Amino acid sequence: MNPEKPVRRKLDLKHGRVDLSHGAGGRAMGQLIEDIFLAAFDNAWLRAGNDQAAFDVAAGRMVMTTDAYVVSPIFFPGGDIGALAVNGTINDIAMAGARPLYLSASFIIEEGFPLADLKRVATSMGEASRAAGVPIVTGDTKVVERGKADKVFVSTAGVGVAPSGLVLTSDAARPGDVAIVSGTIGDHGVAVMSKRENLEFETEILSDTAALHGLVADMMAAAGPGLRVMRDPTRGGLAATLNELAHQSGVGFSIEEDAIPVRAEVVAACEFLGLDPLNVANEGKLVAIVAPEYAGVLLAAMKAHPLGAQSSVIGRAVEDANRFVEMRTAFGGGRIVDWLAGEQLPRIC
Repeated sequence: MNPEKPVRRKLDLKHGRVDLSHGAGGRAMGQLIEDIFLAAFDNAWLRAGNDQAAFDVAAGRMVMTTDAYVVSPIFFPGGDIGALAVNGTINDIAMAGARPLYLSASFIIEEGFPLADLKRVATSMGEASRAAGVPIVTGDTKVVERGKADKVFVSTAGVGVAPSGLVLTSDAARPGDVAIVSGTIGDHGVAVMSKRENLEFETEILSDTAALHGLVADMMAAAGPGLRVMRDPTRGGLAATLNELAHQSGVGFSIEEDAIPVRAEVVAACEFLGLDPLNVANEGKLVAIVAPEYAGVLLAAMKAHPLGAQSSVIGRAVEDANRFVEMRTAFGGGRIVDWLAGEQLPRIC
């Protein structure tokens, strides 16, 4: 007599909520992983069901990064915490001039979080990773009691490979080097703040979250020997990035306000909120510091890519023992662009 195969209960993805059993390591947890994460990220590494992923890599210098995402709200105009986690990790790898290869993802989920929202986050991550060609090959899930987290936190790690001998470091800028930004600044931070504060503008401001490794590959092909450093200006925005590079390289920067691309809607929103666009986070832009003889060819290559169409030379590195970032304003004056002492926009990524 053959025993009947037990009927597998399906998750109620429309009305169900995460409970503590979904993080307990048993059948409920396996069902959550299979119905949400495996369904969203599906690939051979995950289907193997191991606690790790094994893979071959090409010769070169290995690059690794890790990050955590706690953005609030988790859904915002132009993106969500899932796409943000994938793109942000890919970008950290790409800033080393590396080709991103694989990602891992772990989730800390608050008890009571709607399964529909978790499915939406996971689906967004799967779509972003497939669009970038960088699979999520391993991960982990934890559930904490109600009130011990805020909906869901996502931690990601990534590995990539850079050509042997390529070293892009934040202490490599030299006086005379040219600073280029790949597009408009402040879009992500203002998009998140508009949702958080229920602000409405005539034109919706969307997050710029995007994976930049394709743009970086074109930049490397055009001007690789001349690149000193690349950085994505996330928390703290362009101001923090330039100040970090100035301090680490022992130089100053002289930049032009008129040369910095900022959407009119972002300028208006920042004026309303009392923010400086230079301090607002970005999630799909980069800053490149390049030797002056390579600046022209690099700018042309960036403008030829969809994610760099609005690239602009914004200034140069200069000799300065004080390591200041100075900006010539649109009115012909000058001011010091300092980094913030605290957090202007908490929970922005």
